[in-house]
Amino acid sequence: MKLNILKEKLKEGIKTVEKISQKSLTLPILQNILLKAEKNLLTLSTTNLESGITWQGLAKTEKQGQICVSTRFLSNLINFLPDEPIELNVKDFILNLRCGNYSTKIKGSNPEEFPIIPQPKEGESVVISNNNFCQSLNQIVNIPSPSTARPEISGVFLLFQSNLIKMVATDSFRLAEKKLYFKTNLSKEYSLILPQSAAKELISVFGEKEGELKIYLSPNQVLFEYVSNIVPHPKIQFTSRLVEGEYPNYEEIIPKKYETQIQVPKKEFLNQIKTASLFSGKVNDVRIKINTKNNEVEVLSSDPDLGEYRSFFKGKTRGKDVAVSFNYRFLIDGISEVKGEELFFELTNEEGPAALKPIKTDDYLYILMPIKAS
Repeated sequence: MKLNILKEKLKEGIKTVEKISQKSLTLPILQNILLKAEKNLLTLSTTNLESGITWQGLAKTEKQGQICVSTRFLSNLINFLPDEPIELNVKDFILNLRCGNYSTKIKGSNPEEFPIIPQPKEGESVVISNNNFCQSLNQIVNIPSPSTARPEISGVFLLFQSNLIKMVATDSFRLAEKKLYFKTNLSKEYSLILPQSAAKELISVFGEKEGELKIYLSPNQVLFEYVSNIVPHPKIQFTSRLVEGEYPNYEEIIPKKYETQIQVPKKEFLNQIKTASLFSGKVNDVRIKINTKNNEVEVLSSDPDLGEYRSFFKGKTRGKDVAVSFNYRFLIDGISEVKGEELFFELTNEEGPAALKPIKTDDYLYILMPIKAS
């Protein structure tokens, strides 16, 4: 293997793929990055066995070949090199690197030991705005929590319907659904459960990139492919295993009607809940009382060791008066993710699920359960 590549390009590639390289005592090869030279491309790959990332960049290749080297070591080294072209030359599992007046020899590993990263491209695919997809995923990705008893709810559920994606996440105490439309018309429905860790890695890798994302749908793996606007080949590919199991019928817990609805300013509501949280008790509870006659919302909290909190603000209300307690963390998370200056807060009763919704769209829904009075 022998090639020349711009330092900024190599640095970009390493920064992209190093995100999932991990320390492993049982499989040291997972701490490595696979460098592969072919035609006029340099391909960099890392994997943690659950997910895999491949990056491709233009390079002047004199000799094809491949080698594995320590991801962290190579990343640190590149940061110290001058902004000049880099020559990479492999001989006997040694990576010779030259850059300006710098010359190094890095001990590598046999590339045959590096795990194969699947490329599941059979079946249908979806093309969607990369920014829209990552921003939507980011609205729900922090909700799932690890569960050995119910592993299916520890991931993010993606349902592909014709030209619509429904993204769903729950931890059994709260649930969020995000809708995202795309131009592709699928011939049938597809569903998958993406591990939460993979969803976060996906946002980290693609989150700030402009352009389109192509999603290949298959039974056991999913492939996300970001195509460069400059060159025709895929620039970044992210592959992930899927969580096995059937996602619960979450639509059953979404209230069909409400007894009380309030339309409130998001910033004011959020600020009052955050302030009330300073006085919340051991179960992180804040109490909300709604007076529909006066169009008034009261927020209360208390702690025997700290004191009491009480505040009011106005909102457009309809329905019945109600008083309900919620976990302030869950309430803050939901309010924060609703887009717009105002939001709807809908309540069924003192023990039923409540919903947070945007005013102008129906693309986001956040459901949370109240804290029942002891």
